[in-house]
Amino acid sequence: MKKQWLVRAFSDALTVASSTSFTRPFCSAISSFPVKKVTKINFDSALEALRSHVRDADFVSVDLEMTGVTSAPWRDSFQFDRFDIRYLKVKDSAEKFAVVQFGVCPFRWDSSKESFIAHPYNFYVFPRKELPADGPSYEFLCQTTSMDFLAKYQFDFNACIHEGISYLSRGQEAEALKRLNLAYEDEVVNSGGHLKEVRDIPLVSMSDVLFTERMKNIFAKWRNGLLHNRDGWSQFEGDSNDKKKFQTIFFKMRPALALNGFTSHQLRLIQLVTRKHFKDLAYVRVNGEKSSEQKLVVYTESKDDKDLLVKEVKDGFRKEAEVKIKAAVGFRHVIDLLSSEKKLIIGHNCFLDVAHIYSKFLGPLPSTVEEFVSSVHKNFPYIIDTKQLLNTDNILQHRMKKKGTSLSSAFALLCPQIASASLNSGLASQLCVKVEVQVDDLRSSNWNSGAKHEAGYDAFMTGSVFVQACSHLGIDFKRHSPSTGLAHNEKLQKHINLLYLSWNNGAIIDLSSGNKITESSGTQLYKKRYPKIVFSKIVLVWGFPSKFKARELRECVSKVFGMDSVISIYCLDETAAFIQFSKEEFVSDFLILKESLDRNNDPISVLHPLSKLLEGGNTCATSYEVYREICSSPISRVLFADQAEAVGIKWKTKVVESREEVETQELESREELESTTKESGTVNSILDPPPKSGTGKRGDVISDPSYHNFSCDEIMDALYVAESQLGDRTRTTNV
Repeated sequence: MKKQWLVRAFSDALTVASSTSFTRPFCSAISSFPVKKVTKINFDSALEALRSHVRDADFVSVDLEMTGVTSAPWRDSFQFDRFDIRYLKVKDSAEKFAVVQFGVCPFRWDSSKESFIAHPYNFYVFPRKELPADGPSYEFLCQTTSMDFLAKYQFDFNACIHEGISYLSRGQEAEALKRLNLAYEDEVVNSGGHLKEVRDIPLVSMSDVLFTERMKNIFAKWRNGLLHNRDGWSQFEGDSNDKKKFQTIFFKMRPALALNGFTSHQLRLIQLVTRKHFKDLAYVRVNGEKSSEQKLVVYTESKDDKDLLVKEVKDGFRKEAEVKIKAAVGFRHVIDLLSSEKKLIIGHNCFLDVAHIYSKFLGPLPSTVEEFVSSVHKNFPYIIDTKQLLNTDNILQHRMKKKGTSLSSAFALLCPQIASASLNSGLASQLCVKVEVQVDDLRSSNWNSGAKHEAGYDAFMTGSVFVQACSHLGIDFKRHSPSTGLAHNEKLQKHINLLYLSWNNGAIIDLSSGNKITESSGTQLYKKRYPKIVFSKIVLVWGFPSKFKARELRECVSKVFGMDSVISIYCLDETAAFIQFSKEEFVSDFLILKESLDRNNDPISVLHPLSKLLEGGNTCATSYEVYREICSSPISRVLFADQAEAVGIKWKTKVVESREEVETQELESREELESTTKESGTVNSILDPPPKSGTGKRGDVISDPSYHNFSCDEIMDALYVAESQLGDRTRTTNV
């Protein structure tokens, strides 16, 4: 009996072993194995596997790691940034910094196991120059705080630089192919297909004359030997030195002389000799072994045969160049895959990620946000930002218990059975949608990669958060049909293509329509404390004395225009500030007065209350529109005053040219917002965005004393806080 039991147990063990020969068995404890690491070495095989996973996926989550976020402190996202300004700041960031790691994680619903299967990939990316004729090497900025952040979480810089996957954007590939076609079609391109035909070289030196005559004799003798010995092999005849330089071979079934040891000038002379003196000889350049260039003089039977040879050589170079260009496309094949499959793309606070994807892999970023969103929507028609999803849905807000919506926080709260830090907190027993992870032949239903802030793992966390969020919204995956697609689920429609242009300001852009929305979030205290922003009432001032404080700026302006004339002051940095007046006419009055004081240097001007602001003679002022001009420049100086000078702002004061024009712009902005908010159900005005979250930004708003919700002491406290916040700050991604 005991023996039979042992036999049966052994048989069961063999059955289990055979069923798990390709995957590890599932276990209740945390399984730890790394995300699929992809470099240029294993890129091709990983891409093929990814193609299959993406095609079968219900959605794909992505995450990027970059070398920095802001090229200058004043380019951070501020309370007083209009929508178009916020886009320009994101555009500047995407253009100046590099993507060094790209996480892609397809999620597929497995109805038989009632769980999602996730396949996380972690691609190392590096903008290596792959095409010799592709201009100068790439350049990008590195922000010390971002690099320190990556190093803190064991980012492998060596793998990135030495093994990172290079890429060409669609625009760069099109330009490379265009240059190739022009070279191919140019009639003056020589038979090698990549150098223009040599022009007549004046033989001014005796050495050149002697060399060309010698080459004529050598080629004539070799050709005559071929003609007299058509049925046999004609070896090159000459001294030992010549035999080293000339070697008889066959090229495309034609006899040829391989040229060795000649200078580029001598080769040009040889090309001239064959073109002028030998109608049946063709000078060609071809790629030999190990991509080395080989120079040949080839014998042809006729003009038609010579033309055919030239065409064959040109076609060969064209095909080789096309292969090199296609190989240089590199990581962009992943972006093309995501775009062509039209899958639902999930990101977390991902507007900057999308801008990087566009800039690096599609082409130059458009100058306006309207053009940008239109092009993005064509390539990626379905995108969901999980941060926007968590912040705007009441059910999820309640589930999150009004805690922060950073990726790590959302992952810990919504996915406790996966987040190892929460396993012992009692939350693991809560009902959650099951997510299994598979990396090559390793698979687990309770997995942790062991690496935080790795793009592949962050992409996995983003997708896991989305899965649990969908469950809380009432989406029943057990009834889910892959054929319908999550992108068309009615409960997700109000969240698709809504991305935070600036999440801490509540600024949202609709990628499908281009509409701008300001979400109705933020406490009532903040809404009362921060006044409505009206851009036509704002003056931009910069270049004032370095020790000039926000309180002093307010005081000297209020002495001229009245105590209630200044609604708020917002500091970009220690050299620049916004002044928002209570009336639009104060803007032009201020600018005209400043211009007058700049021109005059009489005692009255010196004693004027604004003289302290103008001390030093470097203070400049203008309306809000010039701020956009400065932000649109690719130049980035650390201080805003230096930036304005570098952009080429020469005047000290620019008076508002047309008040009617400003009012028209303001009216159009309001009408657009009213139309948008009616469609989206939002209640806040675009000109009344919610406050920042108080994370130590450089700028802060100083509210008008006419706001009776606050005492004088509270207002002064806010004033001093604003001044103290002019210090340095740090910022990380995915917050």
